[in-house]
Amino acid sequence: MKIRAALVPEAKSPFVIEELELEEPREDEVLVRIVSTGLCHTDLVARMGFLPMPLPAVLGHEGAGVVEKVGSQIKKVKPGDHVATSFTSCGVCRMCKSGKPSWCAEFKRLNFGGRRADGSTTIKKSGKTIYGSFFGQSTHATYALVNERSLVKVPTDIPLEILSPLGCGIQTGAGAVINTLKPCPGSAIAVFGIGSVGLSAIMAAVVVGCTRIIGIDIVEERLKLAGEFGATHVLNSAKVNVVEEIQKLTGGGIEYTLECTGVPKVLRQAVDCLMLGGTCGLIGVAPVGVEVNLDMQTLLDARTVRGVIEGDCNPDIFIPQLLDLYKQGKFPFNRLIKFYSLEQINEAMEDSEKGRTLKPVLKP
Repeated sequence: MKIRAALVPEAKSPFVIEELELEEPREDEVLVRIVSTGLCHTDLVARMGFLPMPLPAVLGHEGAGVVEKVGSQIKKVKPGDHVATSFTSCGVCRMCKSGKPSWCAEFKRLNFGGRRADGSTTIKKSGKTIYGSFFGQSTHATYALVNERSLVKVPTDIPLEILSPLGCGIQTGAGAVINTLKPCPGSAIAVFGIGSVGLSAIMAAVVVGCTRIIGIDIVEERLKLAGEFGATHVLNSAKVNVVEEIQKLTGGGIEYTLECTGVPKVLRQAVDCLMLGGTCGLIGVAPVGVEVNLDMQTLLDARTVRGVIEGDCNPDIFIPQLLDLYKQGKFPFNRLIKFYSLEQINEAMEDSEKGRTLKPVLKP
């Protein structure tokens, strides 16, 4: 079938809106009419050629839409169901069978390979291969073929337009707190980088009962937002020594930190301000090969640096939990969103990179 999609022709090129050919769903796939799709930092990193995703490609991995067709083996959803899309996984490796699909042994191949699990592709242009299956989906388009393991059925009483960011950025920030760090009520956490991921983490820190929540950024508007979403303190790292300030605020060191920028010097700060036995969660995505310097004595003093993949969550369980919190008024993630048309994707990208928009969401 013919679809309209945002194509990345080659590394570092702008998105181009093209008419492409999408295959019919196979037995384990679902055809979804895309109502909204987030533009995530991972999409932008892939566009730059910093991930192993082959190009030319259709990206997009935070979708929400309506099921149009289902393959013969699909039992999870039926035509007409509302769904959100998230990462995919193999379902058969040790981690998947342990209920930890974000740690799937095949994660990189299945999410960044540009192909189905069997090596075939889903999209063509004039008979030539266009890579898709990004995170098992490729939702920067009017329609997407989605692997069943990338789908989450969602209630129909919440607008699909706002649901797409839950599939990656929002669940990553919230899950890093709720699932990975698991801070106790009354504990303290510092979040470095106040974009949509960082603000989701701050909202989650409020939910779990952290009583000292420190937001760190260099943009004053974002620091103000951090306060609105529940941060008890904010620090502009361009104006103060954040390690010293956090140590003053916490009496020598903080229990938990989250690094959401992917900048090595910021990760160093997030580790250096930990108390003995403290844990730093690393979310920020850096290009492959970027290294960081850490003081070995700092780590020897029982401090931990822990990588976080997709909020260490099972989307089928976690996204409905976040939606319950949203309905209760405890997780207002919709306030992060600014809408764009699919044709405005390059404008949305620029607004995101320059900090003018927290969470761009495209409406194909």
